[in-house]
Amino acid sequence: MINYDLTKIKGIAFDVDGVLSPSMIPLHVSGEPMRMVNIKDGYAMQLAVKCGLKIAIISGGNTHAVRVRFEGLGVQDVHMGASVKLPVFEQWMEKHGLTPDEVAFVGDDIPDLPVLKRAGLAVAPADAAPEVLEAASYISPCNGGSGVGRALLEQVMKAQGLWLSDLNAFGW
Repeated sequence: MINYDLTKIKGIAFDVDGVLSPSMIPLHVSGEPMRMVNIKDGYAMQLAVKCGLKIAIISGGNTHAVRVRFEGLGVQDVHMGASVKLPVFEQWMEKHGLTPDEVAFVGDDIPDLPVLKRAGLAVAPADAAPEVLEAASYISPCNGGSGVGRALLEQVMKAQGLWLSDLNAFGW
């Protein structure tokens, strides 16, 4: 259970590698990093978007397939190639009129620390870097790529009465 007033959360931003995909990724023969994603994370993300939560992807990686995946779920704020994430996070909050206490950020490694320290709810996968685990206000029971997004989104949406609340819940 998350020790935070989840009814205040209006936006959630996610890193990708090590959060929505496992920390280990295969490389295509072309050298392109390939990602695996969790289908249950995807279901929860598309439902969150339909219910009005602001969802963002802020990743240092820059893979076209990642953009296609998350835009296909309805995520409008997909920021790839963000080598320094805090300015992107700040712009996303400003764009949507969000304050830090209204947002959660999920990250797993050193580049995520400044954003984790800025977000009202700092979330880390169970297998995050030690420094990230120390900075997190909530550590998911899930490892990266194994349902971290679903676990967080489900708790937030249940707290707000949005989980399985209408017919949007029963389709993609």
